[in-house]
Amino acid sequence: VQLQASGGGLVQAGGSLRLSCAATGRTYETTVMGWFRQAPGKEREFVAAMRSNLDRTKFEYYGDSVKGRFTIHRDNAKNTVYLQMNSLKPEDTAVYYCAADRHIRRTYSDPGEYDHWGQGTQVTVSS
Repeated sequence: VQLQASGGGLVQAGGSLRLSCAATGRTYETTVMGWFRQAPGKEREFVAAMRSNLDRTKFEYYGDSVKGRFTIHRDNAKNTVYLQMNSLKPEDTAVYYCAADRHIRRTYSDPGEYDHWGQGTQVTVSS
């Protein structure tokens, strides 16, 4: 699976950005697609994930710091997951990474449990 992330940039506090992550290759291994972020000197942090079941039901998961502000959405026809980020804060500044995994788990916040990673995209929020 290859993951291509895009959509990062510079935005003022309170603004919005939308990140995209397109999956190609063995897309059957993308049961779960998620976003993590990493700021300088900090550990990689879980942002959001979406689990897509065979019956087309979807489940969303969010990190506490982004609940109510970020929304994850997946377009299965395009094998693309989006992260809509609203009400951005300077502390949201980080490199954002998309990830994918084929396994259904109890939680999806551990970066060590994802098999595939895209390149990062920088998000900078100015105050």
